[in-house]
Amino acid sequence: MAIYKDHQDAYGHAVYDYLKGRGGYEIVERDDGYINMSEGPAVYHSQYQKWPPYYRKALRHASGRVLDIGCGAGRIALYLQIKGCQVTGVDNSPLAIKTCREQGLRKTRLMSITDINPSIGTFDTIVMLGNNFGLFGSFNRARRLLRRFYRITGTKARIIAESNDPTRTTEPLHLEYHRRNHKKGRMTGQLRLRVRYKIYKTPYFDYLIVSEKEMAQILKGTGWHIAGVFPSGRGPYIAIIEKDPKAL
Repeated sequence: MAIYKDHQDAYGHAVYDYLKGRGGYEIVERDDGYINMSEGPAVYHSQYQKWPPYYRKALRHASGRVLDIGCGAGRIALYLQIKGCQVTGVDNSPLAIKTCREQGLRKTRLMSITDINPSIGTFDTIVMLGNNFGLFGSFNRARRLLRRFYRITGTKARIIAESNDPTRTTEPLHLEYHRRNHKKGRMTGQLRLRVRYKIYKTPYFDYLIVSEKEMAQILKGTGWHIAGVFPSGRGPYIAIIEKDPKAL
């Protein structure tokens, strides 16, 4: 995932417009033509009191030096900064980073998940909320990046990651997409998406949603394991992923 140019930065324009009181929305388009209106910038700017219980419980496991991957409008990073964590927010959307900075996030980096490397620093917690486990994109890229994250984290590090079990659906168009994925050798919840807002649209990108079992399969051999799960009561869940300090 490259850094977005202005005409591609649909997400960034939406969250920045919302910050400035100009409204905002987010349309997510799948490569089979399926279109969905997300909950949008109102959620991305929401305060702690409005977050679901499984978010609040999971974030108790965040501490120390925190890397928030796909920090978006900054709601998680800003909350953890107020709680005393040393937070670095990372996003490939220039206007998302601008939104974070204008709201007071002290440390940000305009970069893609695939550009994260040891030069960014060492961390105790990596946060991937807002379904941002999906930013791994595919089985192989997830495993490659998880090994990289192993090298930029302390011995007792953890990853707090949200995903969504793709099998918990009865929507015929989703089930057909799953079958198409299987024929192509892709994972069930491996999506090809783009985001649209007004005249702006991102390029298509791979996005991966996985069940708890699939997440455990991805983690195997990367130096990480699932230590606990906070379910939402629906499809989404947050996994607390801990480091095996002698694994690699």
